[in-house]
Amino acid sequence: MPSTTTLIIGAGHAGLAMSRCLTDRSIDHVILERGRVANTWRTERWDSLRLLTPNWQTRLPGWQYAGADPDGYMDMPEVIRYLQGYADSFDAPVQDQTTVESVRPMGGGYPGYEVRTDQGTWYARSVVIASGAASTPDIPDAADGLDGDIHQLSPIHYRNPSQLPDGGVLVVGASASGIQLADELNRAGRDVTLAVGSHTRLPRSYRGMDTQWWLDFAGILDRHYTDVADIEQARRAPSLQIVGTPDHRTLDLATIQAAGVRLTGRLDDCDGTKVGFADDLDRTTGDADRTPARLLNRLDEAATRGGLNQELAAPTRPTVFDAPGTPARVDLRSEDIGTVVWATGFRPHYPWLHTPVFGPDGQIRHDGGIVQDAPGLYVMGLPFMRRRRSTFIDGAGADARDLTEHIATHLDRTPLVV
Repeated sequence: MPSTTTLIIGAGHAGLAMSRCLTDRSIDHVILERGRVANTWRTERWDSLRLLTPNWQTRLPGWQYAGADPDGYMDMPEVIRYLQGYADSFDAPVQDQTTVESVRPMGGGYPGYEVRTDQGTWYARSVVIASGAASTPDIPDAADGLDGDIHQLSPIHYRNPSQLPDGGVLVVGASASGIQLADELNRAGRDVTLAVGSHTRLPRSYRGMDTQWWLDFAGILDRHYTDVADIEQARRAPSLQIVGTPDHRTLDLATIQAAGVRLTGRLDDCDGTKVGFADDLDRTTGDADRTPARLLNRLDEAATRGGLNQELAAPTRPTVFDAPGTPARVDLRSEDIGTVVWATGFRPHYPWLHTPVFGPDGQIRHDGGIVQDAPGLYVMGLPFMRRRRSTFIDGAGADARDLTEHIATHLDRTPLVV
């Protein structure tokens, strides 16, 4: 079987960052990709989606945005070109159109892993899983209770409003994806209901600067996973309720409600065409309002320490959201709602990984990307993996450099199989 020192699974931004760092250390490796470079961006994103991070923050090892709009937000074709250009810039060793079918320890006293694919079997002394944290939609069991004539889909299958059947739309989930889809469908003239669960509310900009600039400036994005009291809880936190748009607008529950989107509490149950909602919108939005209050205080303190108060706009605070009265139950058919979009997040899915490294929640157990109880096995691209910025493209570089150092040490201590 062909062999390599390190095998990377996935040629998205995390896998490519890992490849560049291994290349810089002259560590032999190959990337296996089920489709093409940036495959998830090519096939599992809706047409109007933009990065929520500004272009200047789109940075990878040895590669960064060099266009004319540093404060804008890349659309999907731009992201694909950016990542393809990155792979080409250092001739990343990508073997595309290759689906991984199993990864298992070699056994028999041999170190490393056997990786079976639909194009053959590899041996590698170390393996980096960079297949992404958002691979399988986490659709609740309640969805099974809906009648078959109700069209259901997740964000990875949504492209634009024209693909949906006529009629209203129920969007379930109010983090970054849910609120963007509710806004887009409403702008397209659909009657939209948004079922609101846990979310993290932040303004798009504060005191004249982008929120991501603030998080970067204040060092919040560099917070290390070892400095967090409950890292597992931090990793489960919902995504930020901010979006990237050409007009840099803040999009939150207040703005979409003012535009005509009906809000409800968390979805509780589905029975045929009837959907029940919890009476918790006021509590949920109250919790979300407390997050920016604490964070903005930290940003103000950072501005004071940095001597920037005279250069920035005066501090302000977002208006506290006043939750409206919401329905407890809706009959989708009688209200002409023909589609439900499940923007309820994602869950891990590694059916090809045959080694006991999973926790009770199905997540790979790891210590900052170093998989526990599996020498030579690593993960990349997971939320708050090593730093808070791990969630973003901008975080892959520091994580990849750290793991490259660990891989190099592991290889020095692992005998070479001839």
